Amino acid sequence: MTLHLVALGSNSRLNVMANARQIARVLRCLPGRIGVVSRLFRTPAWPPGSGPDFVNAAALVVSPMPSALFLARLHGIEARFGRVRRERWGARTLDLDLLGSGGLVRPDARVVRHWIDLPADRQIAEAPGQLILPHPRLQDRAFVLVPLAEIAPRWRHPVTGRSVAAMAATLSGARRREIRPVGPVDGVVNTNLRP
Repeated sequence: MTLHLVALGSNSRLNVMANARQIARVLRCLPGRIGVVSRLFRTPAWPPGSGPDFVNAAALVVSPMPSALFLARLHGIEARFGRVRRERWGARTLDLDLLGSGGLVRPDARVVRHWIDLPADRQIAEAPGQLILPHPRLQDRAFVLVPLAEIAPRWRHPVTGRSVAAMAATLSGARRREIRPVGPVDGVVNTNLRP
């Protein structure tokens, strides 16, 4: 069994609460047992100007699936909820990211470090052609770190060694203020399973 860290987001043209309800429906489709789910947060679209505000959350999911199969299942759920991948970082009806799978590093630390260190201007145009774990943008994104810090503050990045709490603490006050709580996810009972 592996503890998968999942980021969930939606910024369809619906209102914030409709997007929040969609995330609640998506959680019931995840391939495994949900351990704990963060509150929902309203966050600005990223990159700036790429669409309406997002609703974001994070979840810990226990599953016997290996990470590549788990990610394929996440992409299948996105497709069922109407996601079409047209442009990198465009508006999305649903965005599910596999942030980490326990302490796995895939394919290896050198490749993960390459994608972590990729300059911002190249991030827009380049995407890895393989599964990279942990997610190479994890440490850069307030809309991921704030919800994740709520449920897994002690999880450590297996390449950098930094905890989620430490990564979140480096966010500027302005970036933290952009991430506004919406409330709990309706119908989710947390089992208090934490790394």
